[in-house]
Amino acid sequence: MALPVKDQLKYWGIATVGFLVVLWALGGVILPFVVGGAVAYFLDPVADRLERMGLGRAAATTLISLAALLIAVALVLAVIPTLINQLTALVNATPDIVKRLQGFLLERFPELSDETSTVRQSLAQVGETVRAKGMELANTLIGGAIGVLDAVLFIVVVPVVAFYLLLDWDRMVARIDEMLPRDHAPVIRQLAADIDRVLAAFVRGQLSVCLAMGIYYAVTLAAAGLQFGLVVGAIAGAITFIPYVGALVGGALAIGLALFQFWGDWVSIGIVAAIFALGQFLEGNVITPRLVGNSVGLHPVWLLFALSAFGSVFGFVGMLVAVPVAASIGVLVRFFAGQYTGSLLYRGREGRAANLPREPDSDA
Repeated sequence: MALPVKDQLKYWGIATVGFLVVLWALGGVILPFVVGGAVAYFLDPVADRLERMGLGRAAATTLISLAALLIAVALVLAVIPTLINQLTALVNATPDIVKRLQGFLLERFPELSDETSTVRQSLAQVGETVRAKGMELANTLIGGAIGVLDAVLFIVVVPVVAFYLLLDWDRMVARIDEMLPRDHAPVIRQLAADIDRVLAAFVRGQLSVCLAMGIYYAVTLAAAGLQFGLVVGAIAGAITFIPYVGALVGGALAIGLALFQFWGDWVSIGIVAAIFALGQFLEGNVITPRLVGNSVGLHPVWLLFALSAFGSVFGFVGMLVAVPVAASIGVLVRFFAGQYTGSLLYRGREGRAANLPREPDSDA
C-alpha cells in the first residue's frame, strides 16, 4: 500500500531541504565534484557513441580523457594567457578611450567645454570608474575564484571525478532506477527523461553554440585587425545562450572599439559590423538548429533569475547547479500544470458532468 500523499510530500520536502543545506554548507568543498559531474554528464553521449562504434566503456572514457587533457593544455598554453592580457589591456585602455570620446563630443558640441558641465564631469568619471570596476572584475575572474579554492586540488580532483563518473555513468543511472519507489517509478522516469531532454538541449546544445560562436567571433575579429578581438569574441560567445543578447552586446562593444581604432576607415568598421550580422544569421539559421534543435529550452528571464538567486545564496556552486535546478523546476511546473488542468479543481462540476456517461433515452 502506498504512503499517503501527505507523508510523501513530507519526506520529499525533507530531502529537498537537506540538499539545499548541504549545498549551502559545503559549497566550496563540493565544487570540484559538481564540476566533475557536469563534465561527465556533458561527455556521456560521446562515450555512448564510442561504445556503439565498438570500444569498451573503459577505452572510450580513456580516449575522451586524453583528448580533453590535450585540449586543456593547449588552452592553458596558447589561448588563456592571450585572453587575460587582452582583457587587462582593454581595462587599462578604457580611460584613454573615454578621453577620445570626450574630445569627439567636444568637437561636435562645443557647449560641453564648460568645466562645470555635468555631462563633461560625468564623462571624466566614466573612464576611471570603468577602469576600477573592470580591473576589480578581472582580478576576481582571474585570481579570485582560484584564490578562494585550492587551485592544485581543484585541477587534480575535477579530472579524476569526471573520469570515474563517466566510467560508471550507466551503472549509476541503472542503480538509481532500481531505487525508485515502485508506485511512482514510471512517472519519475518520464519526468527524468523530460529534464534530461531539456538539459541536453540547453547545456550540451547551448554550450556547443556558445563555444562555436565564441571561436567564430574571436577568429574573425582578430583577422579583421580589431585590437581586442579575442576578448570581444569570448564575451559575445559566453552570453550567446541568451537570444540576441550575445550579438547585441558583442556587436556594440566591437563596433565601438572599431570606431576608435579605425576612425575614418569605414570599410574596416563595416567589416566588423558584417561579422556580427553574419554571426547572428549563422547562429539562428544554421548552428542553433543543428546543435540544439527544436527541443524545449529555458526561457532567458527564468534562467537569469535562477542564476542570480542561486548565485547570491549559494555562491559559485549555486550558479553551477542553477541550470539543472531551473530545468527540473520548469519540467515539474509543466507536469503539475497538466495534472491541474485535468483535475476536477480546474474543470469543476461542468467538466465532471461532461465526463459522466449519458443515460439512454427512455421511450414515452
